[in-house]
Amino acid sequence: MRITITFLLFLFLSINCAQAQVLSNKEHFTRQDTLRGSITPEREWWDLTYYHLDIKVEPDKKFISGKNTVQYKVLENHSVMQIDLQPPLKLTKAIQNGEELEVKHDGNAHFITLNQSQEIGTMNSLEVHYEGNPREAIRAPWDGGISWEKDSNDNHFIASSCQGLGASVWWPCKDHMYDEVDSMLISVNVPDKLTNVSNGRLRLVEQIGDTKTFHWVVKNPINNYGVNINIGDYVNFSEVYDGMAGNLDMNYYVLRDNLEKAKEQFKQAPKMMKAFEHWFGQYPFYRDSFKLVEVPYLGMEHQSSVTYGNGYKNGFRGGDWSGSGWGLKFDYIIIHEAGHEWFANNITYKDAADMWIHESFTTYSESLYLDYHFGKKAASEYIIGTRKAITNDKPIIGTYHVNHEGSSDMYYKGASILHTLRQLIEDDEKWRKILRGLNTEFYHQTVTTKQIEDYISEQTGIDLTEFFNQYLRTIQVPTLEYKIEGKSLKYRWINIIDKFDMPIQIKMNDKEQWLFPKTGWNTLSSDKKIETFEVDPDFYVESKKI
Repeated sequence: MRITITFLLFLFLSINCAQAQVLSNKEHFTRQDTLRGSITPEREWWDLTYYHLDIKVEPDKKFISGKNTVQYKVLENHSVMQIDLQPPLKLTKAIQNGEELEVKHDGNAHFITLNQSQEIGTMNSLEVHYEGNPREAIRAPWDGGISWEKDSNDNHFIASSCQGLGASVWWPCKDHMYDEVDSMLISVNVPDKLTNVSNGRLRLVEQIGDTKTFHWVVKNPINNYGVNINIGDYVNFSEVYDGMAGNLDMNYYVLRDNLEKAKEQFKQAPKMMKAFEHWFGQYPFYRDSFKLVEVPYLGMEHQSSVTYGNGYKNGFRGGDWSGSGWGLKFDYIIIHEAGHEWFANNITYKDAADMWIHESFTTYSESLYLDYHFGKKAASEYIIGTRKAITNDKPIIGTYHVNHEGSSDMYYKGASILHTLRQLIEDDEKWRKILRGLNTEFYHQTVTTKQIEDYISEQTGIDLTEFFNQYLRTIQVPTLEYKIEGKSLKYRWINIIDKFDMPIQIKMNDKEQWLFPKTGWNTLSSDKKIETFEVDPDFYVESKKI
């Protein structure tokens, strides 16, 4: 495939800007960063069990008002609760047992003093009321907030997106990833010519004067940024997919004028489901169904309500960043964002520093989709092609407890790391069992990097400690330094951390074999003069001939 320099520049900027909001270069952190990113004393004493988000959206005013009922279990004796809500929205009052409570506001964090005794083991609830004009997303989903747009027929076209920035940009919640709500009811009142689509299943549409309230029920645990509202002049079509756990309802909500295009493009959705159930195990949210919802921005992995804005084109907005041609065989947003249902929504990081768990595995899922439908060679060429986007600017893992993500290399470098692991295992069925096992072992859980590392090491039977340390915690790319002298190959690792020990496949005189480099020189002898030598490109390493 021929790609112009202009197109490459556009795509590079698009992809990297797409990660700008959630992957900042921030090095100095404030009290607000700590309040947002740590498990504060005002958070850790209670376990979130249920939300009822009940709001009214007034498009002409760009205004949201309503309340969130928060149900929780008491884990420790405490009397102050932290709820998060970002200005310019205002938390107007908090009520428990009919009594208005004292609230102290500290930037995005709001500390509510509870008058009722909080007895360990009891289930309690309170209402948090709020209103205002939420932050407007200028380039959603990258800067986050609410998109207030119009469709081609001048109908309101509205959507939320808030990864990284936090769900508290548009609704009050316990805005830390470690504690997912167990279930949720989302009630959204909109003008009656519009439809709201949120997560889960539609329970009821309630006509109230010249407005309608859409009640959506989420029965599975859900992370905060996965909750969404999507409001527009939608039409709906659907199908039933015969999946691993039985019948799965797959629903599609698109703008009226795009119905025919969507019916064609969304044929990829069941193909995605087939490939990912093969590689990752059953879709994690059968009870909540699966949806694709058209939005006025590129797209996002909202749980059971995946948003779509890729223009009904294959590739990333019609282009193939890999340059391999394989990226044009699928719609990037359908495949990538739906892949997050397994890695982000089923398995969710506890701390934003571990965001690679979401993005590395999901970027890698793009190649697995190709593997399933087009073969292993296609998957390999795609992964190798995407490496041009790797910058090695900073480590993939970010700073803990301050809501800080690592490098955007968690996408394409992360995918190459996992692809390298597949080569080391030398057993594709075993590798598939590991990917499936992750989704079983950590089903509907929040996790740490250590848990993922330990699980993979245990299942492979290989101590991968230094492998992960090298690739996730440094910007050093292992480099095979070598020299050829007649029938002799001398080689060693450079640019590695202490104790890094990884074998690698090479092809010498057209014969494939393994090398076991160390930091000191090793020698491999051939029975004839060495005419050709190359490192297997499936390994994410560099080579240097001297």
